[in-house]
Amino acid sequence: MRTPCTPGETSAPLRRCALPPLLRYPTADELGARAAALVARHPRDARLRRVGVSRAGSPLWLLEVGHGSRQALVVAGPHANEPVGGATALRVAERALADPRLTEGADTTWNLLLCLDPDGLRRNEPWLTGPRTLGHHFRNFFRPGFLEQPEWLPDGADAAALPETRALLAVQDELRPFLQCSLHGVDIGGGFVELTRDLPGLDRRVAGIAARLGVPRELGAYDALYWPGLGPAVYRIPPPRRRDLAAAITEAAVESTWFHPHRHGTVTAVVEAPMWGVTAVADGSPAADAEAVLRSASHALRRDTLLLAGLTGRVRPHLAGVPDAARLLAPVDDYLLVCPGLADAWDPDCGNDSSHPLPPMTTARLTAVRLAGLRLVLRTAGLLHQLVTRAGRDPAGALPELERLIDARCADCRDGFGARWIAVSRQAEYQARVVLAAFELAVRAPFRSGEPGWGTGTAVPMHRE
Repeated sequence: MRTPCTPGETSAPLRRCALPPLLRYPTADELGARAAALVARHPRDARLRRVGVSRAGSPLWLLEVGHGSRQALVVAGPHANEPVGGATALRVAERALADPRLTEGADTTWNLLLCLDPDGLRRNEPWLTGPRTLGHHFRNFFRPGFLEQPEWLPDGADAAALPETRALLAVQDELRPFLQCSLHGVDIGGGFVELTRDLPGLDRRVAGIAARLGVPRELGAYDALYWPGLGPAVYRIPPPRRRDLAAAITEAAVESTWFHPHRHGTVTAVVEAPMWGVTAVADGSPAADAEAVLRSASHALRRDTLLLAGLTGRVRPHLAGVPDAARLLAPVDDYLLVCPGLADAWDPDCGNDSSHPLPPMTTARLTAVRLAGLRLVLRTAGLLHQLVTRAGRDPAGALPELERLIDARCADCRDGFGARWIAVSRQAEYQARVVLAAFELAVRAPFRSGEPGWGTGTAVPMHRE
């Protein structure tokens, strides 16, 4: 008989949490099927209901576990290219069914939205099963443009246009959860957590979980480069600003479903788990020769952006009739929009906005900046690669240049940063344990809207614009 895991950090050895081996990410259809099978095995304590449909008509499934009066909400798959959350959600459901301390003992019902963007997940299925190489991943990568990402509310909740967004908002308002966990994935880097409200002690829990599972912690996460720290690898999300598209694309604080339920006293934890781990993101020591490295990173990003902008201009006239060309071009245009400003923000020779200088450069922060540049280039090149290959011809002659660029930047990640693949089962185990740690701490110190300082403060832009 399997012994259930201890909540939170779990002092039990990993073998006590032995679940069936998870060799790959589940697809959108498999998530629903596995949840239905779970309900069939536990009909008294688990339920599955449809809470909406995607733009393409796929069901949005909410798996409910337990009968408590307090609600915990877990949102998987908010970003199409981050599939670990679905596996994590199923793992958390298994734990909650096996351990009454997580349900009856905490008077809690777990509500697990298995995939917020199933249409986007389906577009990533060509790389889900492997091979586990960076080149294969980025050549098949898909992430929609900013305005098609269902967690964001660029025009506020009342004007939410996407059916996936409206479904999540309705679930939040129905459940009024005391805790919301949004499950994300880092393609290259390490694990970290972003909170809308402090959960004291979470940084220590994350440290223990990461050490047990061999997952590097991001001590200078790029998404939170200008955000307050709540402890190593745990960051405070500043209150949102409206209509700040350039900052939003680069993950700065904007109107979002992370903040929407705060009127109900919800604390949101954004839990990031890495696919390819990089050891240097966990090095908090001062960076050597930081200005030279920043200068080199900014120059490299400008160079690659100019190349990609030129290739995009050459490819665009030949895309008539290419399926979904507009959806693939939207994120390309988003990335090309923000890259020049980011290069300027990093360049010590620009100094065009002294009001928001870069924070002191540790090795972790410097590594995160450099990886961010590589990530943007690889995503843009991968999307253009798909556009050209879908067209079935290459009249612009772009494919050889895209192939060389993707190969070179993947080699930079692999050879220059030592990026190593982390098994899917370990990614999901790490993320599930962090979710349970946040749950345990939130249960002990529930929040209420209207507390002093709730939702106040001044947003800090993540990048100079």
